[in-house]
Amino acid sequence: MSNTPVIAAVDGSEHSLRALEWARKEAVRHDSRLLVAHVLPDHAQLYAGRRASLHDASEPAEFADPVRDWVESLLGAGGAGLPEGVTYEALEGSVPEALRVIGSQARMLVMGSRGRGGFASLLLGSSSRAVASTAACPVVVVPHAERGAAADTDDDAGAGAEQSAGRVVVGLHAAETPDDVLTFAFTEAAVRGTTVQVVSAYAIPPSPTLVIDSPFAVIPPEGLADEGDGVPAEREMLRSQTERLAPLRERFPDVPVEQAAVPGDPAGRLVIASRAAALVVVGRHHPRRTAMSLAIGSVAHAVLHHAHGPVAVVPTLKDDV
Repeated sequence: MSNTPVIAAVDGSEHSLRALEWARKEAVRHDSRLLVAHVLPDHAQLYAGRRASLHDASEPAEFADPVRDWVESLLGAGGAGLPEGVTYEALEGSVPEALRVIGSQARMLVMGSRGRGGFASLLLGSSSRAVASTAACPVVVVPHAERGAAADTDDDAGAGAEQSAGRVVVGLHAAETPDDVLTFAFTEAAVRGTTVQVVSAYAIPPSPTLVIDSPFAVIPPEGLADEGDGVPAEREMLRSQTERLAPLRERFPDVPVEQAAVPGDPAGRLVIASRAAALVVVGRHHPRRTAMSLAIGSVAHAVLHHAHGPVAVVPTLKDDV
C-alpha cells in the first residue's frame, strides 16, 4: 500500500459524505492510504488553547469531536475503530492553511460541494475555493446530489455527453496546459480502465467586413463567420493535440484516447461533458505565468462552478505554489 494518501476533507455534512465515499474508492483504486481530515471549529480550537494555557489537567484532554464519531460509524466495523489503511486527523488553524499543509504530500485532496448554485459554495465556502486555488496537490471537488441528478434530467445533454460516459475528460490548451495535468488525467484513466477524452476548443473569428452602426441592428446570416473557417482551426487544434499527447500515449499504451476539437467556449464544452464523465480534469494557472495562462484559470473556475460531476483541479506540481 502506498504511503502517499488520498485525503478526504469532511465536516460531517451530507456533502462531505459524498466526498468521503468518492475518496475511499479512489484510495482503493490507487492502493493508497485514506486520510480523513477535519478542521476543528473555532470553539473547539479555543477550548484546546484555553486548556493548554491554563495547564488545567482537570479538563478533558480533548474536545468532543462528533465528526470523528461520524466517520468511525461510516467506515468502522462494529465499533472496532477505523479499518486498516484509514486514519483520521483533527486539524487546527484556518481551513485553507490547515488543508494546504496536510495536503502538501498527498496524492489528492477530495472535497464536497454545497449550496443551491451547485459549486457556488463549496464544502467549506470561500475557504475551499482558496484550497483549490493554492494547494500543492490536485484538489477534487465532488458535486452535491442535486447537481449530479440534474445531469440525468437535462434535455440538452446531447450526444457529446453520452460519448463521454465513464471517461476521464481533460481540457487541453496545447500551448499552455502543463504536462502534470495530462499525466494526472491519464493516470486516473489507467486505474479505472477507461478512456481519456481530450477536449480543446477554438474560436471562429467573426467576419472582418461586418460593420454594425446601430446597437439594435440584426446581424444577417452572411455577417456571421463562414463555417468553413472552422475547418483549418480544427485541423490545427487536432495536430497540436496529437503532438502534445504523443509522450503520454507512449507512457500509457493501454489507455485509449479520444481527441476532440470543438468550436466555442472551452468551459461550456467541459461542463457538457461532465454530465456523464467519471472525472473532469482541468489545469490551474500558475500566478507567475503569463497573462495568456489566465484563460486556463478562468476555465477551471467556470467548470468548478457549473460541472455536474467530480472535477480535479491540478496544479503544476513541479512549481512552488
